[in-house]
Parts: sequence; C-alpha cells; structure tokens
Amino acid sequence: QVQLVESGGGLVQAGDSLRLSCAASGGTFRSYAMGWFRQAPGKEREFEAYISKSGDSTYYADSVKGRFTISRDNAKDTVYLQMNSLKPEDTAVYYCAAAKRGYGSTPRQYDYWGQGTQVTVSS
Repeated sequence: QVQLVESGGGLVQAGDSLRLSCAASGGTFRSYAMGWFRQAPGKEREFEAYISKSGDSTYYADSVKGRFTISRDNAKDTVYLQMNSLKPEDTAVYYCAAAKRGYGSTPRQYDYWGQGTQVTVSS
C-alpha cells in the first residue's frame, strides 16, 4: 500500500510558476511509474504528465507540453511537477498517482492516489 501526499499548490497570477511535490511512503517508490492528473470543477480528471519508474521517460498532455516538467527523486521518494507560464485554465485540483505497470494516461491505469492540492491561477 502506497500513500501519496501532494503539496505546493496555491493561488498565483497568470504567467507565474509553481512546483508541486508528491511524497510517497509505504512502498518501494522506484517500483512505480508516476503520473500527475488534474480535475477542474464539473470536469473529469485528466492526464497531465507521466514519468517512468527510472525517470528516463516522460510524456505530457498537449495542453501542458513545453510549460510543465515532471521529475522524480527516487532517493527522496518524491515526484515533482514544475509548472511555468501558468494560465487561468490550469486552475484545478492536482493529483499525483502511482502505477505498478508502465505508461498510463487514464485514471484507471493507476493504483494509488493522493488527496490532491488546489492550484488557482488568476487572470
């Protein structure tokens, strides 16, 4: 059983940057591929970024490609999401998730979830 705790959300202005962190415990972190998803009010949870178990492969949703960067530190059991050039449409609750299998871009492909952290971008 893996526990995930996100942090780093907040209220920022358009164009600002934020770095989200997701700390894992209770499992072997390097055994899991990791993803970041977000969910805006009234919308489905959507994929934003993925990183492989070793960190050598990453994938991004088109909406964040070039602005967001996912990374991980297996020594610290933590995955990060660096978000630059934030836009009001990035406003959502951001979730990290862990997957035993490889690449996944849908929520059902992930086995464990954090509680989420709110990101609000004002215009």
